[in-house]
Amino acid sequence: MRRLLALTCLSMCPLAVTACGTTTSTAGFKGAEHNVAQTIANLQADITAGEQKKVCANDLAAAVVRSLGGTKGCETTIKAQIGEIDSTELKVESVKVNGEKATAIVKSVYKGKKRLQTVSFVKEGGKWKVVSLP
Repeated sequence: MRRLLALTCLSMCPLAVTACGTTTSTAGFKGAEHNVAQTIANLQADITAGEQKKVCANDLAAAVVRSLGGTKGCETTIKAQIGEIDSTELKVESVKVNGEKATAIVKSVYKGKKRLQTVSFVKEGGKWKVVSLP
């Protein structure tokens, strides 16, 4: 289970990060949809800055952090994954909010290939947090 979640975090990093300074646009989204898109932008910024503590504390759902061995395990996993990231660009294509859960379709370019990914979120403590990626 822990290995599966580590792999999930690994797949999250190329999606969420750009080493070239491109930022995720939240324009065009309103209300809760904007807040979900902003979570992706925040995750991208935290990973780009090498802030694994912020990723684990602010961007990932509590269940993900627990599954990675708690705060220390999460920080160790994210730090290791940050070292393996190369440049990507991403765009939030759409966001769907259903109560306390949400999904976003994100287009990224990774290693020269375009792809769409679905990112899942849950609302915790009034903030949207990443739950999973395919």
